[in-house]
Amino acid sequence: MSEIIESTVLRAEVEVDGEPASYLTVEQDGPAVLMLHGTYWSRVWLPVMDRLAAAGLRPIAVDLPGLGRSGGELTLETGTVPALADWVARFASALKLSGPIAVAGHDIGGAVAQHLLVHDRLDVSRLALVNSVTYDSWPVSSVARFRDPAIVAATTADEILTARRQAVTAALAGAATEQRIADYLNPWTDARVRRSWMAMVGGADNRYTRDIVPALRQNPIPKLLIWGEDDGFQKVEYAERFASEIPHATLIRIPGAGHIPTENAPDQVARALTDFFTA
Repeated sequence: MSEIIESTVLRAEVEVDGEPASYLTVEQDGPAVLMLHGTYWSRVWLPVMDRLAAAGLRPIAVDLPGLGRSGGELTLETGTVPALADWVARFASALKLSGPIAVAGHDIGGAVAQHLLVHDRLDVSRLALVNSVTYDSWPVSSVARFRDPAIVAATTADEILTARRQAVTAALAGAATEQRIADYLNPWTDARVRRSWMAMVGGADNRYTRDIVPALRQNPIPKLLIWGEDDGFQKVEYAERFASEIPHATLIRIPGAGHIPTENAPDQVARALTDFFTA
């Protein structure tokens, strides 16, 4: 069963590992673009999905297990970047996505996307990173503190929601409204999602992006970086370094945008993505 979310964007489900995997998509033929979130959920991709579909693409923004609207629950073992990359490959198989697939990743989803590429979890045709984690840029302090089991055990639901509200408000930058903040926070009202989120951040380790740099330097697949310049979480300097060190990588800067530039500048981000994925 599908639910209309916005214009032509639908929310649908497929079973992965015996649990429902929820995803946003536009049901049409066309080259698939698999879109991965990080410490938020598929909502980060919603503002650009109609625009990608209008260009003939088939955008698919999945909620990782235990997060967003997907079922299941992450653990410290299943919430690591390599384990999530394996899960995404199983999700793609469940959707019967075949042939080269374009992949876009935001935040920690960008680390998952990089692993899909260099470890051949999927046949990736092009890779786009939007304010993604790279090198040793993560976990940021507001997330890293939840790697301490004592802090996790002592943190109440209200404290997690307060911390998430502060992070989302900063990430949305000039696009922050009470309605958008509420949309982004909505999944965290579920205790299972809060536990899954803490498992993901508990497994956050920048060795997963540091260790694959040599493989990225050898990889011939085109790569695009789209970056909100005012991101206080993933600094644009990391994107500049990536674009200068990794072959076949191009950086597009979004002035005035924060950590979620799809909300600050949806037209500009969508145009960059569609030009890249349809080239």
